[in-house]
Amino acid sequence: MNRRMFLQQTLAAALLPLVSPRVFRLQEDPFRPLRRNVGIFTGRGGTIGWLATADALIVVDAQFPETATQCWEGLHARTERMIDALINTHHHRDHTAGNIALKPHARQIIAHRNVPELQRRAAEQQGTLDQQAYADRTFDTSLTLEAGDERVHVVYYGPAHTGGDAIIHFEKANIVHVGDLVFNRMPCFIDLPGGATTEGWIAALERLHATYDDETQFIFGHGNPKYGVVGGRADLLVMRDFMEGLRRYVEAGIRAGKTVDELAVDRLPDFPEHYVESWPQGIPNAIRAVYQELSGS
Repeated sequence: MNRRMFLQQTLAAALLPLVSPRVFRLQEDPFRPLRRNVGIFTGRGGTIGWLATADALIVVDAQFPETATQCWEGLHARTERMIDALINTHHHRDHTAGNIALKPHARQIIAHRNVPELQRRAAEQQGTLDQQAYADRTFDTSLTLEAGDERVHVVYYGPAHTGGDAIIHFEKANIVHVGDLVFNRMPCFIDLPGGATTEGWIAALERLHATYDDETQFIFGHGNPKYGVVGGRADLLVMRDFMEGLRRYVEAGIRAGKTVDELAVDRLPDFPEHYVESWPQGIPNAIRAVYQELSGS
């Protein structure tokens, strides 16, 4: 293992525990219908999206085993169907650890083709290989599912938050689950060992903004409790502006000869609302990741 790979893996190991489940618990009732039989389940971890009808049951992301079980029980009260497809937006454990609880109820688990290996590698580092359930159907750039009277598009725009971020569009409901491409008004986790690139992340947000319209509802992986995990098209550009601001801040620091420790402030200048008290290391860790990405060190 070379020095750069060692530093990347060390950074990832340090960052993942800081994405505390407490940060993302947004409401007492974890179920929230949105429109046309599509809704969210907040629970603990990355936001779960769902489509539940008599003719189709689609679940996006799985959180942790305990909350995945809670989600399944609530969805099973809405429809007697098995899960037609469990779709993982990416490999992180707060989105996939619950796969193992939902797998017995799911006909298939779908993810981008990079996700199973990224998930396996992360689990190996975390000592959780025996707790994984992996996608048994993968895709390269896109796939479409017919789900009762709904059509579900699953697409990949390229490396961004990780190297395997899926975007899920419920076409008739006009709802898009973007996974962790949006941390709504809060620090973001930049997974360099998992294939992240902030340049690609910015491009993905701009492509999302150009693809959908002002009537589209977006489900975000995480959100500041003041803003929540459901929003509109304009919120994509708020996230993009934050990512661009993060890069500008670090680039200016590198040009000025500053060290990463000198740059790692707890609040990013010009973006004071992207701070949550329960995750004080969020901004410093994001700065360190961008510094590593841009400097190559």
